Amino acid sequence: MLSQEQHQAKICDAHIVAIHATIIEKFALPARSYFCEPASELREEFTGRKIMRRVLGTLFGVTMLAGAAMAQDAKDLLVGSTSASSSHYGYFVAVGQIINERVDGVKASVVETGATMDNIRRMERGQIDLGLVTTNVAQHATAGTNEFEGRPQDLRLLWVYTGAPQNVVVRQDAGVSDLKGLEGVRFNPGIKGSATEATTEAVFKTLGLSADYVRGSTTDVVDMIKDNRVAGYVKSGSGNKLDGSTMDVATSTPISILSLDKDQAEILRSKMPDISVVDVPEGAAEGVPAYTTWSFGVGVGAPSSMDEDTAYKILKAVMEDTSTQANALSTLKNEKLADLTLQFGTIPLHPGAARWFIEQGIDLPSKLKPKS
Repeated sequence: MLSQEQHQAKICDAHIVAIHATIIEKFALPARSYFCEPASELREEFTGRKIMRRVLGTLFGVTMLAGAAMAQDAKDLLVGSTSASSSHYGYFVAVGQIINERVDGVKASVVETGATMDNIRRMERGQIDLGLVTTNVAQHATAGTNEFEGRPQDLRLLWVYTGAPQNVVVRQDAGVSDLKGLEGVRFNPGIKGSATEATTEAVFKTLGLSADYVRGSTTDVVDMIKDNRVAGYVKSGSGNKLDGSTMDVATSTPISILSLDKDQAEILRSKMPDISVVDVPEGAAEGVPAYTTWSFGVGVGAPSSMDEDTAYKILKAVMEDTSTQANALSTLKNEKLADLTLQFGTIPLHPGAARWFIEQGIDLPSKLKPKS
């Protein structure tokens, strides 16, 4: 038979474990988020009259905390991001902070995922509520093409937070002044296995262009360009600036950026809806004039099943933020998310997101207008 004190200890311990589990499940927190010890250690420690007072005090505090949280009747959202080693993960942590601090009735938890493809599949299964998507893969998903052949996804765009212009970089002494001049020239279409590589090859095929493709890693290709074994490569920009590897090449080798001409730009706009055609202003690097190239964006998507008010409140909070996102991702310091969304978006906006744009008096292009 258990003594009265032992019986009370077991009851209190059970309550502690139950409430602890509820909080972890509700807020997706690790075991030590609200306690100094995990539940298994609490069971061993909380014996005796003196420790009982500690249990009861802790139970009272946690019960009050759980009660306050439940009283808010907050809607829990899981936000899919990418690898925790990526700078984009930090951006999504900032987004989660904005939602939790500024969107009434909503609580967000950011989870590490395998990025775009993984997030779209998780949204399809109802495992996450919104997440990181690249605009080219998002277009494939909604159209039911490429990796999603015959399986169109219920996916809508909320916003785009950064662009990735695909810069065609060549040595100035290669004697190549336009994209057609790459025929027969040793050229890297993008790092092996990357989205840049696949997209470049699709663009070249669509435009009837060719080159003598050379494959390799970033380090290998940069060295080959410096040694004049390869004329150039395609490399994603950092916003409207050339990326670090391109600037590395430029320190020792004068470079040029090849531009799409007007006809090529129009062909891509009409035949490759999964990408955007963008005009990069003068100043991508010192001495680089304005040019036109293809691009895809990185943004946030959600199923159309997300209710309109929730999508609207999230977008409004994100768009009105002036520092949190820029502190997490430095390329955002001089950017406007609305402009990036209009520039890089390839699929219809979620109705809640579209409502915010319409309230600002922004005329949405047809590709971004919500489906009826």
